[in-house]
Amino acid sequence: MSNLEKIKQIVAKQLGRDPEEFDESTNLAEAGYESLDVIETIFAVEEEFDISVNFQANDMDAAGVQTVGDIVKLVEAEVAKKAGR
Repeated sequence: MSNLEKIKQIVAKQLGRDPEEFDESTNLAEAGYESLDVIETIFAVEEEFDISVNFQANDMDAAGVQTVGDIVKLVEAEVAKKAGR
């Protein structure tokens, strides 16, 4: 399963929706995300990918996280850091 598919499943579970409703361009705020959703998603992402994400949930825009694709990029960057790339 690709990173995108894993992230879609995490996001969908958080919102109680079908993963197929989401793609890389899905805007999190427009999908109904609130601060608590972001925090819980980050915890789920950290667990799924065995990474630690330094992220301020109350300031998603400053972190450049607005879409599902942005979460994928964040995860891939953290996985690469962990791998020492």
